Amino acid sequence: MTPAPAPSPDSTGRAFDAVLCDLDNVIRFYDTAPLAGLERAAGLPEGTTTDIGYAPEIDLPLLLGRITPDAWVESIAAGLTERVGAERARELGRALADAPFRADEEVVSLLRRARAHVPLVLVTNATLRLDADLALLGLTDLADAVVSSAVEQVAKPDPAIYRIAAERAGVPMERCLFVDDRQENIDAAAALGMTTALYREAEDLRRALGPCAEKAAGGAAVEVQRAGREM
Repeated sequence: MTPAPAPSPDSTGRAFDAVLCDLDNVIRFYDTAPLAGLERAAGLPEGTTTDIGYAPEIDLPLLLGRITPDAWVESIAAGLTERVGAERARELGRALADAPFRADEEVVSLLRRARAHVPLVLVTNATLRLDADLALLGLTDLADAVVSSAVEQVAKPDPAIYRIAAERAGVPMERCLFVDDRQENIDAAAALGMTTALYREAEDLRRALGPCAEKAAGGAAVEVQRAGREM
């Protein structure tokens, strides 16, 4: 595939007019230490539960809103029962589903600064619990819009979810900056003409945002088109 040409800077010097940002492993990070302890106690290698839970055939129905988190736990337990018994298998599945999480405050600060310059849209493969999770994180006001796979019933890297996100931002796709920690999601965005930033650490985001990572004078609000549903 021939790479899309890099977007040209506009009169502001930016190559983008909106930021589309992933949530998990960019903004939100999970603490899997309690789960790892349970796996060791069960005689399982660390990561066994996540390997089962995040297998596409188990994970995708959850991310498309077709099953509840409780049903996902049961699917995980079904894959573990033969090895550790039904009760412990369910305990492991529940520990994955209920793993504690936190927000990276440096990333949140950078995104809040960016939002003072351009629209910010979260684009995430998420469950139907996303609204509650954002509330727990204190991030219900972080973005101008949230595009969730469970609501839209389409997940990254399907091109459709990127188109939805650009529409919510009110910006052509070639004027969007897309930030994600997964290469396949980055590649899909680049194929649509978006500027992309593969996230590994906060400095990656800071570099990608450029001047938008600085505090904006006056803190003027940015109007965003919210097509389809109110956020």
